[in-house]
Amino acid sequence: MRIGSIVEYIEQQRVISAVILEVKNNRLRLLNENNREIAFSEKRLSHMSEDTLDSSLARDSLITKLQKITQIRKELSKKIDISEIWEVLCEEEEEIDIPTMTSFCFDPPLVSDYESAVIRAFFKDRLYFKFRKTGLTPYSPEQLEIKKQQIKEESRKNILIERGAAFIKSVLDDQDDKIENADKEILNILKGYYLLEKESSSAAVAKAMIAKADLKIPDQIFNILVRAGVWNKDENIDLLRMDIETGFSESVLKEVEALAPRLEDLEKDSKRIDFTNQTVITIDGQSTLDFDDAISFEKNENGYDLYVHIIDLAFYIKAGTKIDFAAMGKGSSIYMPDDKISMIPPQLSEDLCSLRQGEIRPTITTHVRLSRFFEIIDYEILPGIIKVERQMSYSEANLSNGKEEPITTLFKMATTLREKRFKSGAVQITLPEINIWIEETGEIKLVKIDRENPSRMLVSEFMILANSLMAEFLADHNTHAAFRSQVEPRERLFKGIETSLYTNIMQRRKLSRAVVSADPAPHSGLGVKAYVTATSPIRKYYDLLTQRQIRGILGYEDPYSKDEVEQILQNLILPVSNANKLQSIRRRYWILKYLETMQGKEFEALVIESHKDFCIVLLKDFMLESRLPSGGYSMMPGDLVRVTIQHVNARRDQVSLFV
Repeated sequence: MRIGSIVEYIEQQRVISAVILEVKNNRLRLLNENNREIAFSEKRLSHMSEDTLDSSLARDSLITKLQKITQIRKELSKKIDISEIWEVLCEEEEEIDIPTMTSFCFDPPLVSDYESAVIRAFFKDRLYFKFRKTGLTPYSPEQLEIKKQQIKEESRKNILIERGAAFIKSVLDDQDDKIENADKEILNILKGYYLLEKESSSAAVAKAMIAKADLKIPDQIFNILVRAGVWNKDENIDLLRMDIETGFSESVLKEVEALAPRLEDLEKDSKRIDFTNQTVITIDGQSTLDFDDAISFEKNENGYDLYVHIIDLAFYIKAGTKIDFAAMGKGSSIYMPDDKISMIPPQLSEDLCSLRQGEIRPTITTHVRLSRFFEIIDYEILPGIIKVERQMSYSEANLSNGKEEPITTLFKMATTLREKRFKSGAVQITLPEINIWIEETGEIKLVKIDRENPSRMLVSEFMILANSLMAEFLADHNTHAAFRSQVEPRERLFKGIETSLYTNIMQRRKLSRAVVSADPAPHSGLGVKAYVTATSPIRKYYDLLTQRQIRGILGYEDPYSKDEVEQILQNLILPVSNANKLQSIRRRYWILKYLETMQGKEFEALVIESHKDFCIVLLKDFMLESRLPSGGYSMMPGDLVRVTIQHVNARRDQVSLFV
């Protein structure tokens, strides 16, 4: 290694020629063919030539000579047939050093230019040999085939990126509403990337397409997919991201077809109590089709017999069937303003297993004996048979209250039972509910519902009663189920009923998280010693699980063991969480969609949190939380302010308000 030696090194996937100008402690000062002086470590050189240049020559002369040497070596490298050499050497397993490889490529006498040509050729084409500065190792035929496939795939990917970028640019340039005959492969790549981002299997290709097309706003991808007919403008993106199954497989539907009413089984069942002679009613929303609970009562000489009837879904759907596994996979039905995803097929939830008016149905019935003052004397859990006489909407029941039976007495019962829970420490959160739905015309309809109206309170109270008594029944029989519990709130802000919206919101924030487990524990929020969810088996798998455990006690089937219950509860965590999350997100989306038409209008807002430059407020008419810049005003939690809607974008979940 001396001054004037011609050397080569690799930089940015190129072989560069240079001449040594200075050597000092294994550090070299080089002048390269591109007229750059660089400091270099000897270890980084890829080739050292025996040839030298006179370093005293003018700089331009040195560069010209280096460029001529480089050109000679490039021309020599083109004469090397690497595939032919591989055919000869492919069985070799050891590394072949550069001088030896040079002898395979050129006739003697071997010179430095030949060695350099070998390095250049094999560095440029690394398909057949593994390249190292010290030598070359031939790939096996199997390895070569893999590399060829990789190169082919890389080439296909690059072509796809070019196609995709060109497509995106053409769409952005052409603002026509509809895209005809778009490349499905490109659309699927963009779709996967929009949904899953870096988790998408084609994320790298999608990012390269987008970068090449200079696309910066994610919404543009969404708009492209809408214009191509992949999605509609209100596509439920979160449903797709969560990969929630919306339908049922053919094997599940075949099982459904095989289910018969089996009325003869009910008639033969000596355990079932016949309640078909009672006035049984259901009270639900006006658009409800899946009825899973009903109520009846009879007056006796000592007081009342109250009956809460729950469809015996487990009579139809047996554990371990395809229908059962499909229901467990969904976890619960999902109710959204624009769609409904049933936990079980609609042929069951809205027909065979629904408590429809005039139809005979099996039930698990909670029979509660009450005194004339509506105090609980005792109770029993029974298998029953009912026939609903009347299906009432909440509004119909409200109109009947105080005017006709059975609503008037049922309301008095519910009011008394609730007062008892309040005395036991129940926390009653009284917040309005926004009911939003989409008409067939596409018009968004929205109404604010008072959850404290008589009929809603009545139904809620009887379901709480039935669930708490079934929890007691299970606990008394040492049977595990889907018990729901809640420890004391971090702070109690009021007792009984509180009408202040702000106080109710603050109290809700101070409630402890409810827990679902296999063992009973107190539920402070409801003011009961134990609680299960068992009154909505059509809609919630927790309830179906609990119902099967009750049937086990009643002698219909073997109940699940504790380990089995805990495993099912574990399996339900994700689908139930996703269902709850999706319902909340979709409700918010459609409220924002409604508000997109309200820009410039004023509404009353309640300040919930106050920070230095902004507040968190609740738009009271829509029960929607949003951020509000303070605008120089001093606002405190609990204040009411008038705000104007400046801008809303439902797709981006954006709301801009000003005072």
